[in-house]
Amino acid sequence: MVPRYARPEMSALWEPEAKFRIWFEIEAHATQKLGEMGVVPPSAGKALWDWWKTEPKIDVDAIDAIEAITKHDVIAFLTWVAEQVGDEARFMHQGMTSSDVLDTTLSVQLARASDILLEDLDALLAALKTRAQEHKYTPTIGRSHGIHAEPVTFGLKLAQAYAEFARCRERLIAARAEIATCAVSGAVGTFANIDPEVEAYVAEQLGLTPEPISTQVIPRDRHAMYFATLAVIAGSIERLAVEIRHLQRTEVLEAEEYFSPGQKGSSAMPHKRNPVLTENLTGQARMIRAYALPALENVALWHERDISHSSVERFIGPDATITLDFALARLTGVIEKLLVYPDRMQANLDAMGGLVHSQRVLLALTQAGVSREDAYRLVQRNAMKVWESNGTLSLLDLLKDDTDVTAALNEAELEEKFDLAYHFKHVDTIFERVFS
Repeated sequence: MVPRYARPEMSALWEPEAKFRIWFEIEAHATQKLGEMGVVPPSAGKALWDWWKTEPKIDVDAIDAIEAITKHDVIAFLTWVAEQVGDEARFMHQGMTSSDVLDTTLSVQLARASDILLEDLDALLAALKTRAQEHKYTPTIGRSHGIHAEPVTFGLKLAQAYAEFARCRERLIAARAEIATCAVSGAVGTFANIDPEVEAYVAEQLGLTPEPISTQVIPRDRHAMYFATLAVIAGSIERLAVEIRHLQRTEVLEAEEYFSPGQKGSSAMPHKRNPVLTENLTGQARMIRAYALPALENVALWHERDISHSSVERFIGPDATITLDFALARLTGVIEKLLVYPDRMQANLDAMGGLVHSQRVLLALTQAGVSREDAYRLVQRNAMKVWESNGTLSLLDLLKDDTDVTAALNEAELEEKFDLAYHFKHVDTIFERVFS
């Protein structure tokens, strides 16, 4: 993983030593249970755990050196442990196959990664809620197709993001449950040489659930669902990042990323304040989404298993979780420090001569007895004059001068249709739905 986009806790989860420690726990738990069942001497499990209690340093270089000869990572690990523990280590891996260790370890890593990501989402949700409440009634323009539509509040924009990330959190909880399974079922998954009780015991010790049928490997539809969930979260990150990028454009400038003292925006232009953090988040989201496709392609393995998934997961397991962890933390920081400009929001609301109130006039005309087709024509012919004047003309003034309009609505009735507060009468209801 690129260190620039990695945080220590998540990165540590994928370090070789961390992986080998999980491997040992799986082997030691299985050996201990086999000892209790009388399949191997009880002293075998005790010997392993006694050595473990010394808090040994995992010698990654030594294991790699053995693998250079054996060309098999699990065998290299077992060989190294045997050299440390002694004769009792020969009872390790009884009836097991490499995938029992590798797949169960990946489940542990992805489950633990999920716990970190859930904490990240909680922090982001807290930041969004705080800023949404702060700007609950801050008027701003809603845009469709990038064009002024009708008034909203900036708090509603942030509330929408909160609701979306709350859904992301629920999906990740489901994905964690989906991925947190254990396979200790032996070659082709038949339990021919190891009892299902061993799998159940290992699963319990590691906080997993036994895989109902593993065919030597845990079915990769589980992993596809997991990485697809991370991809959806990345999509939500980009949606909010793109919104901030648009709001920071010079012509809009309703909000912008915090610009710290001493920060430089351009090597050539000293005036620049660029949305570099959210642009960076857009790029990271692209990468996270890209990892979903190979996970989906891993589902179709040959017969009971093949190894085509293995190299893929060595990439996407660390990269997707590390990148998403970084992205969520970065987005949280952006939201917490986001600079918001209510005056500019109001100025942009007012920039087009009241066009944002056109629908209220349309509806009022229809309620006054004008056909919808005629009402639309009357409002549009005045609205287009305002549009073509680039907002220098006033829609309200033009409507007051239009005798076809005033035949149905008097001046007071027209003025009432330009009340900004009208659009916010259900903000409390929406907030209650989102934050209750």
